[in-house]
Amino acid sequence: MILTAFTVFHVLLSLVGILSGFVVVAGFMSAKRSNGWTALFLTTTVLTSLTGFLFPFHKFLPSHATGIVSLLVLAVAIPALYVFHLAGPWRLTYVIGGVIALYLNVFVLIAQLFMKVPALKAQAPTQSEPPFLGTQVVVMLIFIVLGVVAAKRFPVEAAHAG
Repeated sequence: MILTAFTVFHVLLSLVGILSGFVVVAGFMSAKRSNGWTALFLTTTVLTSLTGFLFPFHKFLPSHATGIVSLLVLAVAIPALYVFHLAGPWRLTYVIGGVIALYLNVFVLIAQLFMKVPALKAQAPTQSEPPFLGTQVVVMLIFIVLGVVAAKRFPVEAAHAG
């Protein structure tokens, strides 16, 4: 029962991180910054990665690697915003880091959906089949485009607004 409650908490953190992350990335693309949404996104994304390591496991899993990469990205993106105040190259560092952190959360969401939703699991039971791989490639390409557009549209002026 405790594990079930913890799983629900972890999933809710992840979903809030994803939803708030899309708001933050939309802000990048419209040259607007929201401190509240940004703090929510960064906090829930860090907590999602950290709580992922608290589940019982017997071997190192791809989800652990994704969590480590996400935390490393956030370890650079968060100081870019709160310590270096997006000055100079830190603006681009933060924007790209934010997009990557959101992508990694969505990547794991897709993997979980293909493991847990029966109709998706039937299409890709080992997650090496074309439906799973195709979905992940399309999502990655979408995030690459989002990252490029966000980097171009989030100007210095918006970086300093709040």
